[in-house]
Amino acid sequence: SECQWDVEFLLNCSFTRISTIPEDIPRTAIVADFSYNNIGTFLCTDGRNEEWMLKHLNLSNNLISELFLTTSTNLPVLETLNLSGNAIHTLTLDTPVPAPGSKTYRIVDHILPALKVLSVERNNLNTVPRGLGLLQSLQTVHMSSNSIQQIDPKDFQNCSQLKNIDLQNNKITKIHPDTFRDLNKLQVVVDLRENPLMIPLPQILINLNFFQLEVYLSNNAW
Repeated sequence: SECQWDVEFLLNCSFTRISTIPEDIPRTAIVADFSYNNIGTFLCTDGRNEEWMLKHLNLSNNLISELFLTTSTNLPVLETLNLSGNAIHTLTLDTPVPAPGSKTYRIVDHILPALKVLSVERNNLNTVPRGLGLLQSLQTVHMSSNSIQQIDPKDFQNCSQLKNIDLQNNKITKIHPDTFRDLNKLQVVVDLRENPLMIPLPQILINLNFFQLEVYLSNNAW
Protein backbone atom coordinates (compact mmCIF):
# COMPACT_ATOMS: atom_id res chain seq x y z
CA SER A 1 0.00 0.00 0.00
CA GLU A 2 0.98 3.67 0.04
CA CYS A 3 1.14 3.75 3.84
CA GLN A 4 4.14 5.40 5.42
CA TRP A 5 5.98 3.94 8.38
CA ASP A 6 7.45 6.88 10.30
CA VAL A 7 10.15 6.31 12.88
CA GLU A 8 9.25 3.08 14.72
CA PHE A 9 5.77 3.59 16.11
CA LEU A 10 3.71 5.76 13.71
CA LEU A 11 1.78 4.29 10.76
CA ASN A 12 0.27 6.87 8.40
CA CYS A 13 -2.23 5.51 5.85
CA SER A 14 -4.36 8.64 5.42
CA PHE A 15 -5.38 9.72 1.90
CA THR A 16 -4.15 6.42 0.39
CA ARG A 17 -7.55 5.33 -1.05
CA ILE A 18 -7.43 1.97 0.75
CA SER A 19 -10.73 0.14 1.32
CA THR A 20 -9.55 -2.31 4.00
CA ILE A 21 -7.15 -2.26 6.91
CA PRO A 22 -3.75 -3.64 5.79
CA GLU A 23 -3.04 -7.05 7.24
CA ASP A 24 0.64 -6.36 7.80
CA ILE A 25 0.35 -3.65 10.45
CA PRO A 26 3.53 -3.91 12.57
CA ARG A 27 2.91 -5.01 16.13
CA THR A 28 5.05 -2.12 17.39
CA ALA A 29 2.69 0.54 15.95
CA ILE A 30 1.39 2.84 18.66
CA VAL A 31 -0.35 5.39 16.41
CA ALA A 32 -2.24 4.38 13.24
CA ASP A 33 -3.96 6.90 10.98
CA PHE A 34 -6.40 5.49 8.40
CA SER A 35 -8.38 8.70 7.93
CA TYR A 36 -9.79 9.95 4.60
CA ASN A 37 -10.02 6.59 2.84
CA ASN A 38 -12.72 4.23 1.56
CA ILE A 39 -12.80 1.79 4.47
CA GLY A 40 -16.31 0.40 4.87
CA THR A 41 -15.78 -2.33 7.46
CA PHE A 42 -13.54 -2.52 10.48
CA LEU A 43 -13.20 -5.79 12.34
CA CYS A 44 -10.54 -5.57 15.00
CA THR A 45 -9.77 -9.28 14.66
CA ASP A 46 -9.17 -9.18 10.90
CA GLY A 47 -6.44 -11.64 10.02
CA ARG A 48 -4.69 -11.71 13.38
CA ASN A 49 -4.98 -13.23 16.81
CA GLU A 50 -2.13 -11.43 18.52
CA GLU A 51 -2.69 -8.26 20.52
CA TRP A 52 -2.10 -4.89 18.88
CA MET A 53 0.01 -2.33 20.75
CA LEU A 54 -2.01 0.57 19.32
CA LYS A 55 -2.80 3.45 21.68
CA HIS A 56 -4.30 5.87 19.13
CA LEU A 57 -6.42 4.73 16.17
CA ASN A 58 -7.87 7.19 13.65
CA LEU A 59 -10.59 5.88 11.32
CA SER A 60 -12.25 9.23 10.69
CA ASN A 61 -13.71 10.23 7.32
CA ASN A 62 -14.25 6.77 5.87
CA LEU A 63 -17.36 4.83 4.80
CA ILE A 64 -18.04 2.77 7.94
CA SER A 65 -21.79 2.36 8.53
CA GLU A 66 -21.98 -0.04 11.47
CA LEU A 67 -19.50 -1.21 14.07
CA PHE A 68 -19.63 -3.88 16.75
CA LEU A 69 -16.83 -3.25 19.22
CA THR A 70 -17.27 -6.63 20.89
CA THR A 71 -14.65 -7.81 18.38
CA SER A 72 -12.06 -5.47 19.92
CA THR A 73 -10.56 -7.98 22.34
CA ASN A 74 -7.05 -7.62 20.90
CA LEU A 75 -6.68 -3.87 21.48
CA PRO A 76 -5.86 -3.92 25.20
CA VAL A 77 -3.99 -0.58 25.40
CA LEU A 78 -6.01 1.55 22.95
CA GLU A 79 -6.63 4.98 24.51
CA THR A 80 -8.27 7.01 21.72
CA LEU A 81 -10.58 5.85 18.93
CA ASN A 82 -11.65 8.38 16.31
CA LEU A 83 -14.64 7.34 14.17
CA SER A 84 -15.80 10.83 13.22
CA GLY A 85 -17.05 11.66 9.74
CA ASN A 86 -18.27 8.19 8.76
CA ALA A 87 -21.81 6.97 8.07
CA ILE A 88 -22.26 5.03 11.31
CA HIS A 89 -25.87 4.35 12.22
CA THR A 90 -25.15 1.42 14.55
CA LEU A 91 -22.40 1.34 17.17
CA THR A 92 -22.84 -1.29 19.85
CA LEU A 93 -20.68 -2.68 22.61
CA ASP A 94 -23.06 -5.10 24.30
CA THR A 95 -23.80 -7.53 21.45
CA PRO A 96 -23.30 -11.14 22.62
CA VAL A 97 -20.37 -12.98 21.06
CA PRO A 98 -19.57 -16.72 21.02
CA ALA A 99 -17.75 -17.89 24.12
CA PRO A 100 -14.34 -19.47 23.37
CA GLY A 101 -14.76 -23.14 22.45
CA SER A 102 -18.51 -23.02 22.94
CA LYS A 103 -21.72 -22.51 21.00
CA THR A 104 -23.14 -20.34 23.76
CA TYR A 105 -23.00 -16.56 23.67
CA ARG A 106 -21.80 -14.12 26.31
CA ILE A 107 -21.40 -10.37 26.81
CA VAL A 108 -17.75 -9.27 26.72
CA ASP A 109 -17.02 -7.71 30.12
CA HIS A 110 -13.86 -5.76 29.31
CA ILE A 111 -14.08 -4.12 25.89
CA LEU A 112 -11.20 -1.77 25.12
CA PRO A 113 -10.17 -1.64 28.80
CA ALA A 114 -7.82 1.36 28.35
CA LEU A 115 -10.04 3.50 26.07
CA LYS A 116 -10.32 7.07 27.37
CA VAL A 117 -11.61 9.04 24.36
CA LEU A 118 -14.29 7.91 21.89
CA SER A 119 -15.16 10.24 18.99
CA VAL A 120 -18.20 9.49 16.80
CA GLU A 121 -18.96 13.02 15.62
CA ARG A 122 -20.61 13.68 12.24
CA ASN A 123 -22.24 10.27 11.82
CA ASN A 124 -25.82 8.99 11.50
CA LEU A 125 -26.48 7.88 15.08
CA ASN A 126 -30.06 8.40 16.29
CA THR A 127 -29.41 7.01 19.77
CA VAL A 128 -26.50 7.00 22.20
CA PRO A 129 -24.39 3.87 21.47
CA ARG A 130 -25.44 0.91 23.61
CA GLY A 131 -23.08 -0.41 26.25
CA LEU A 132 -20.87 2.63 26.88
CA GLY A 133 -20.63 1.50 30.49
CA LEU A 134 -18.57 -1.49 29.37
CA LEU A 135 -15.75 0.95 28.52
CA GLN A 136 -14.46 1.10 32.07
CA SER A 137 -11.80 3.78 31.44
CA LEU A 138 -13.91 6.06 29.21
CA GLN A 139 -13.47 9.73 30.16
CA THR A 140 -14.60 11.64 27.07
CA VAL A 141 -17.23 10.88 24.45
CA HIS A 142 -17.80 13.14 21.44
CA MET A 143 -21.17 12.62 19.70
CA SER A 144 -21.86 16.02 18.14
CA SER A 145 -23.51 16.41 14.73
CA ASN A 146 -25.56 13.22 14.74
CA SER A 147 -29.32 12.67 14.81
CA ILE A 148 -29.73 11.60 18.45
CA GLN A 149 -33.30 12.38 19.53
CA GLN A 150 -33.41 11.70 23.25
CA ILE A 151 -31.22 10.69 26.19
CA ASP A 152 -32.45 7.79 28.30
CA PRO A 153 -31.51 7.04 31.92
CA LYS A 154 -29.45 3.97 30.99
CA ASP A 155 -27.47 5.61 28.17
CA PHE A 156 -24.56 6.49 30.48
CA GLN A 157 -25.16 3.81 33.08
CA ASN A 158 -21.95 2.54 34.75
CA CYS A 159 -19.83 5.20 32.98
CA SER A 160 -18.13 5.86 36.31
CA GLN A 161 -15.04 7.59 34.86
CA LEU A 162 -16.87 9.84 32.39
CA LYS A 163 -15.86 13.51 32.61
CA ASN A 164 -16.80 15.07 29.28
CA ILE A 165 -19.95 14.55 27.14
CA ASP A 166 -20.35 16.37 23.83
CA LEU A 167 -23.87 16.16 22.36
CA GLN A 168 -23.83 19.42 20.45
CA ASN A 169 -25.86 19.78 17.25
CA ASN A 170 -28.16 16.77 17.51
CA LYS A 171 -31.96 16.50 17.51
CA ILE A 172 -32.41 15.99 21.23
CA THR A 173 -35.80 17.00 22.59
CA LYS A 174 -35.87 14.93 25.79
CA ILE A 175 -33.33 14.14 28.50
CA HIS A 176 -34.39 11.93 31.39
CA PRO A 177 -33.72 13.73 34.71
CA ASP A 178 -31.78 10.74 36.05
CA THR A 179 -29.41 10.58 33.08
CA PHE A 180 -26.46 12.17 34.92
CA ARG A 181 -27.33 11.01 38.45
CA ASP A 182 -24.46 8.56 38.99
CA LEU A 183 -21.77 10.29 36.94
CA ASN A 184 -19.80 11.45 39.96
CA LYS A 185 -16.67 12.34 37.98
CA LEU A 186 -18.51 14.45 35.43
CA GLN A 187 -16.45 17.58 36.10
CA VAL A 188 -15.52 19.12 32.79
CA VAL A 189 -18.17 19.70 30.12
CA VAL A 190 -21.69 18.72 29.13
CA ASP A 191 -22.29 20.28 25.73
CA LEU A 192 -25.94 20.38 24.62
CA ARG A 193 -25.78 23.36 22.28
CA GLU A 194 -27.83 23.48 19.09
CA ASN A 195 -30.52 20.98 20.02
CA PRO A 196 -34.32 21.40 19.99
CA LEU A 197 -34.56 20.92 23.78
CA MET A 198 -37.88 22.04 25.21
CA ILE A 199 -38.02 20.30 28.60
CA PRO A 200 -37.75 22.44 31.77
CA LEU A 201 -34.14 23.36 32.48
CA PRO A 202 -34.03 22.09 36.12
CA GLN A 203 -34.87 18.56 34.97
CA ILE A 204 -31.61 18.41 33.03
CA LEU A 205 -29.34 19.95 35.63
CA ILE A 206 -30.73 18.70 38.91
CA ASN A 207 -28.07 16.00 39.27
CA LEU A 208 -25.10 17.96 37.94
CA ASN A 209 -22.42 19.52 40.11
CA PHE A 210 -22.45 23.19 39.06
CA PHE A 211 -19.32 24.02 41.02
CA GLN A 212 -17.10 21.67 38.99
CA LEU A 213 -18.87 21.51 35.65
CA GLU A 214 -19.30 23.61 32.52
CA VAL A 215 -22.70 23.20 30.85
CA TYR A 216 -23.40 24.65 27.38
CA LEU A 217 -27.06 25.07 26.41
CA SER A 218 -27.15 27.88 23.83
CA ASN A 219 -29.19 27.72 20.62
CA ASN A 220 -31.92 25.47 21.96
CA ALA A 221 -35.69 25.86 21.68
CA TRP A 222 -36.38 27.63 24.98
